[in-house]
Amino acid sequence: MNFISVRTRTAAPAGSPARRRPLAAAVLVALALPGLAYGQTAKEKELEARVAQLEAMVQQLVAQQQQQQSQIAEVKTAQVAAPAAAPVAAAGKPGIQSTPITPGANPGTRFSYGGFIKLDGSVTRTNDGDIADGSVGRLFYVPKAIPVGGGGSKEGGTDTDMGANFSRFWFAADTDLDSGDKLKAYLEFDLFGGGSTAFTGNEIATNTYALTLRQAYVTWNNWLAGQAWSNFQDTAALPDTVDFLGPTEGTVFVRQAQLRYTKGPWSFSIENPETVYTPFRGNMAQVAGDDGTAPDLTARYTAKGDWGHFGVGVLARQLKYQNGTANDSNTGYGVSVSGKLNVGKNDDLRYMVTAGSGIGRYVGLALNNDAVLDASGDLENIDLISGFVGWRHVFSPKLRTNLFYSRAEYDNDTALTGLGITRSAQSAHLNLIYSPLPKLDVGAELIWGKRELENGDSGELNRLQTHVKYSF
Repeated sequence: MNFISVRTRTAAPAGSPARRRPLAAAVLVALALPGLAYGQTAKEKELEARVAQLEAMVQQLVAQQQQQQSQIAEVKTAQVAAPAAAPVAAAGKPGIQSTPITPGANPGTRFSYGGFIKLDGSVTRTNDGDIADGSVGRLFYVPKAIPVGGGGSKEGGTDTDMGANFSRFWFAADTDLDSGDKLKAYLEFDLFGGGSTAFTGNEIATNTYALTLRQAYVTWNNWLAGQAWSNFQDTAALPDTVDFLGPTEGTVFVRQAQLRYTKGPWSFSIENPETVYTPFRGNMAQVAGDDGTAPDLTARYTAKGDWGHFGVGVLARQLKYQNGTANDSNTGYGVSVSGKLNVGKNDDLRYMVTAGSGIGRYVGLALNNDAVLDASGDLENIDLISGFVGWRHVFSPKLRTNLFYSRAEYDNDTALTGLGITRSAQSAHLNLIYSPLPKLDVGAELIWGKRELENGDSGELNRLQTHVKYSF
């Protein structure tokens, strides 16, 4: 039997020509020398069969390795050439990036931003005095700013005002945690921070206005903590207005710090306490008293449906006054019924009726006070009843109109307050709003307002309020 010596070489990589050459040589030898097979024993034949089997297995492994390397190269080439996939938006929602904008945000937080740019222009006529330039009464309808003095002995005035300081913007961050908890943060601002100081500018040149915080709160599932609209207020019932607020004297309107819990149609809150009172015989003077010990308590029930919504809110609060050694406290309470009733496809009715004792700062932008001090320094509540009713009609998707009336009346003890305090206020509004493009409103509103004092004096306001508003 002949033996062929084989020189040992350094192993080459699998699949290389160097690794395949000995196998090919062995095959050639087997083909060229078939006669050698006749002299082989049975054991040698078995050995040759095993070698052939191993050779076939090696060739198969080499082919598989080459195929895998080719596939990996193709994937890498595609990854380099293809752009990064954009996040897929949920149905009906805009696409929002999937990674946090801020490094400290929870994973998967969704950020959003919105607001509006609003130009207001108005011409105001009063018959019993002039509204001070730069005051809030010149910018939107504030019933307690209607001048009243001397039964018409003062000359009225006509003023034109323009400004963009009611423009507004907000930020929100929403997170759905793996635990199923839902978190939300919300910040809202406008530019109604005043514009008549040396630091913020004035109407002479720059018309610069300061940033104003409106709302700032966080929600966790059913809980809300922060500054928001009072739970005693029903913002969904407010009319569609050109003026900043509209039926001011008949509206509950307060934003303040609170802790609120909502479950289905029910909501409950504890809110920041603040007592405003009239000094003894102080007439229209308004003093912010001690904050008190107990927070204001509210509860609200709201029913909703295709027909609209209906809500009832109740308020209970502690009134407290403290001035040196003199102090006193009392209890205030109120109830507010409000809602919106859809009448047909193009019409709806909106309304609110509020009654109570010691809740003056919650109604009509504090048109009157919560209480009055008597001669002994004790607090006596001021009772009130207020409300509004409005009708909205949609002529077409681009044109709509609103007509509403608002009124508030107060039960003052004139022996304590004096005769120069507001007894009632009322207003009527008619507007027309045109939307030539989506989210763009051009509107005009006629406003008539009247304020009457306990001594019988009254003053009237007539105003044409206009705006151009683009929401985004």
